[in-house]
Amino acid sequence: MKKLLLSLVAVAGLFYSANAQTEKGKFILGGNVGFSSSKVEGAVKSDIDFSVVPSIGYFVGNNFAIGTGVGYTYSKTVSGGALNRNQVGAFQVSPFGRYYVGLSDQFKFFGQLSVPMAFGTAKTVDANGDTGSKYASTTSIGVNVSPGFAFFPTKRIGIEVSVNGLGYANNQIKEEATGAKTTSNSFGLEADTFAPKLGVQFHF
Repeated sequence: MKKLLLSLVAVAGLFYSANAQTEKGKFILGGNVGFSSSKVEGAVKSDIDFSVVPSIGYFVGNNFAIGTGVGYTYSKTVSGGALNRNQVGAFQVSPFGRYYVGLSDQFKFFGQLSVPMAFGTAKTVDANGDTGSKYASTTSIGVNVSPGFAFFPTKRIGIEVSVNGLGYANNQIKEEATGAKTTSNSFGLEADTFAPKLGVQFHF
């Protein structure tokens, strides 16, 4: 009887360790940071892209979390002609919902629905790469559905691999001088398994 009781406790402990990361009442903390720099031959300075968007979520139910990412993105293009040169900085908010499905003790599949929104300003950039005055406001609102897999080497750390999946975005540029608006819409599927996104999430 004692051995049976110990065995049940051990099995319960194994079940807890496999599911504790995504049970109701837990938090998830992560985000993404990106930086790239490239210089085209003949350009005075390099093109730069930078982003930092930390995120936090809360499990409102077992395996189901809701949360948001809040951060900043920056892009400066100095190569190409005058129409291509600009600097765009944007404040980004990205609420999301995520659902996990257990595959084994340490592996889980997840699907995430997010609504990324970015509000920024566009500034001119001259031939020397120097930033000038603001010429437009930018707004982008989208919807993304992305699948992925999470590996849990410990109770508090999840290593994730995901692809962008299905996405839609509405982009708007409002000219500072005239108030004229230019709107564009994009829709696509980007499930490139040869270029996945790698991330780390902390569960507590």
